[in-house]
Amino acid sequence: MESATVSILVNGSPTEEFKPKRGLRQGDPLVSFLFLIVVEGLTGLVREAKRATLFNGVEVGTQRVQVNLLQFAHNTFFFCKPSYHNVLVIKAILKSFKMVSGLRVNFHKSVVGYLEFHN
Repeated sequence: MESATVSILVNGSPTEEFKPKRGLRQGDPLVSFLFLIVVEGLTGLVREAKRATLFNGVEVGTQRVQVNLLQFAHNTFFFCKPSYHNVLVIKAILKSFKMVSGLRVNFHKSVVGYLEFHN
């Protein structure tokens, strides 16, 4: 598999281009699997926030199942009551996740929305 050349920004200036010799490349099937393992830590952070009653999901269905986080591929969906407090808790969870995993959220590509559920 031929690899593209890459350059890294160091203090805002690009380095010389080079070809990566090891590691995973974009499109490698193992990347999605590793991502799911790492984001399991995010699930743990949400579970802890819920346990500490800092964050509550929404109840859905006739069984009133509580949903607070759904993940699909590289997308993560938080479900909660619309409040400023919940937004702050989600942001704190994501910042904590960044500190422990090294992965960061691009908040410019993130969307916050409001859905009204009726039983």
